[in-house]
Amino acid sequence: MINVTKPYLPSFDEYMKLVKGIWDRNWLTNNGPLVNELELELKQYLDINHLLFVNNGTIAIQIALKALELGKGEVITTPFSYVATTSSILWEGFKPVFVDIDELTLNIDPAKIEAAITEDTVAILATHVFGNPCDIDTIQQIADKHNLKVIYDAAHCFGTQYKGKSVFHYGDMITTSFHSTKLFHTIEGGAIFTPDANLLKTAAYMRNFGHNGPENFAGIGINGKNSEFHAAMGLLNIKQADAILASRKAVADEYDNLLQHSRLLRKPIITPNSKFNYAYYVVIFESETQLLKVVDELNKNYVFPRRYFYPSLSELSYLKETQPTPIGNSISSRVLSLPVYYGMPKEEIMMISRLILRVLNN
Repeated sequence: MINVTKPYLPSFDEYMKLVKGIWDRNWLTNNGPLVNELELELKQYLDINHLLFVNNGTIAIQIALKALELGKGEVITTPFSYVATTSSILWEGFKPVFVDIDELTLNIDPAKIEAAITEDTVAILATHVFGNPCDIDTIQQIADKHNLKVIYDAAHCFGTQYKGKSVFHYGDMITTSFHSTKLFHTIEGGAIFTPDANLLKTAAYMRNFGHNGPENFAGIGINGKNSEFHAAMGLLNIKQADAILASRKAVADEYDNLLQHSRLLRKPIITPNSKFNYAYYVVIFESETQLLKVVDELNKNYVFPRRYFYPSLSELSYLKETQPTPIGNSISSRVLSLPVYYGMPKEEIMMISRLILRVLNN
């Protein structure tokens, strides 16, 4: 069976050495030494000044929305992302306003953002889809013009760069996921980034119930902490980050070589001035019918890709009102994420590619 991805796991013995240290210290969570060490390692690897390790990427978005003190209002966002992006906006009491995507990059289309801005707009929450950077410069220009905050859901972006810097450099607050399906993971986890040290301090209080000392509180908070066991996994995986990134690129190159001649498939266009991380390998079919036939054939051969992202977020049943997003809806119905993982054998890539081409050619 070939699933859409397979988590990278370090040496079991090395992990157990770190677990033994946790046992000996009897310090399991609450900002322990391994959490602090992981934050330092991540800052060094990513060349980032400020970050917080949290328990998942969804909490990261929720804390970001809260820390910016936006009050209430509308948040401009994309219909093409994982459901957590929209859910977090709603959970924090904001109204999501969907702006359609660019059909080439699959990111929010900045040319359509200004038309969606109203007197109630307080922020733009954009997703760097599949690790492909948004049009960062244009979005920032729009935000500056209208005095809006910019939050990036960069859940897929570990290792992605824009203009020579990690994408985690750009925006008022940036969030990512370290879930086990991500190319760098801590089993469960995520992080918050910001160039503003004061914002980071606010988010740090919020991560720990608002505590400012054992009996004092700086404000409202939530439990966004992560444990020493998760940090231990991250400390071992960060050592292999370069190898993992290189392996993903090799898998993508092999898919490219095998699928490039099919006129019935296309891939997203990578944003200029970017260094892509190959976190996912996605293909876009000409029709949903084609996609469903391919998925059926792959499943019959014990290959399980993922319709990622589907459905379009503007079609979520619990939304009271949405804006038309025809491009996002169309892409969502025709996009498929193929299996990619560290060390994926060439034979598996060849088999998957042959199955896809067999269906399309027939």
